[in-house]
Amino acid sequence: MKKALTAGFTSFLLAGVLAAPASALTVGNVDVPETYSAMGQELALNGAGTRSKFFMDLYVGGLYVPKKVSNGEAVINADEPQVITLHITSGMITSERMTDATMDGFRASTGGDLSGIQSDVDQFMSVFKEEIKEGDVFDLVYLPGEGVRVLKNGVEKDTVGDLTFKKALFGIWLSDKPAQEDLKESMLGQR
Repeated sequence: MKKALTAGFTSFLLAGVLAAPASALTVGNVDVPETYSAMGQELALNGAGTRSKFFMDLYVGGLYVPKKVSNGEAVINADEPQVITLHITSGMITSERMTDATMDGFRASTGGDLSGIQSDVDQFMSVFKEEIKEGDVFDLVYLPGEGVRVLKNGVEKDTVGDLTFKKALFGIWLSDKPAQEDLKESMLGQR
């Protein structure tokens, strides 16, 4: 009887381990999942890296796409389900700092011309008005024909824009003027 219980318990533990979500990558102290489900499609982790400033790690960014890609412009221009995740790893990130940095990113990715997407940018930025703290996770989920779903800690906060807005948003990390070059390279699987 004892042997049967031990075997049953071992099988139960093994099944639990096999069913647990697998992490493809650990960046800093963040376990980045290997897949993301969007619009019924499994997206694969393309790459992930750390956003740092003044020698401080601020967040871990991950990119999920249908098929691996190493070209930032190809990701930006693709009209297919894609996701960028931001795992906040520093208490130094505040709502105000996130807003300022994101606006700087929009200006860089659009060459300073926000005229066609200004209302979408304003709508998107309102998501950062809530307090931001270490451990928060933002999911930026682009769905063709729908826009960018913005989730905070798994809760949908808003859906914003269209493909034009998505290009500017994803350009913050993947354009020729990214927030951080080595983060871009990591997200594109080049490092």
